[in-house]
Amino acid sequence: MTTRSEKRHIDGVQRQLLLSRESLRILEEQVALWRENLEEVRIRALVAETPLQTKEYEELLRHVQVAETEMHRRREDVLQLIRKRDELLRDWVPGQ
Repeated sequence: MTTRSEKRHIDGVQRQLLLSRESLRILEEQVALWRENLEEVRIRALVAETPLQTKEYEELLRHVQVAETEMHRRREDVLQLIRKRDELLRDWVPGQ
């Protein structure tokens, strides 16, 4: 690769990394709110002892579990992009 294309590649990975980090941050905030709501719904389900409240709790629990799985995947994506960027920077020699 030429220096110019290497620099473009590094810049592209850095942009992906920034977007991935922002996406992860937003999802982490959403999951935190859903977890708080989950506890409230769980207590309501226990107190009400109705099938509807139990179903609401179970649906929200599944939603939180799926979101947490996605959050884990996004964290892995961020780590992979960091490794890729660091490898590209390690091998890049500016001005050659």
